[in-house]
Amino acid sequence: MSDSVYHPMTPELAKLRRELAPEIHEAWDNFSKTVFSAGALDEKTKQLIAVAVAHVTQCPYCIKGHTKVAHRKGVTDNEIMEAIWVAAEMRAGGAYAHSAISLGELSEHEHTV
Repeated sequence: MSDSVYHPMTPELAKLRRELAPEIHEAWDNFSKTVFSAGALDEKTKQLIAVAVAHVTQCPYCIKGHTKVAHRKGVTDNEIMEAIWVAAEMRAGGAYAHSAISLGELSEHEHTV
């Protein structure tokens, strides 16, 4: 992430984050390990979901990290790109679906086209 507005995560920052709230950090690590462990969904699928969600939440750290892990779990480049397209459609779809709120408001005021 060179030339980024996001500060790179360094081992020193990771250590500081852990030291400032060790119990919470441990709980987070345990939660994350549990979430991404195989269950009804395999680890590959969970990482593919994470890549898509990371794009919707627009977290550059998550995008980078989960893309690497997904690839290690066997997700192909094509699968990653398709997941990103699904994320893009879902994010845009939210705006489209929420148009009902504005349209409902307009119709209450007898707006005509």
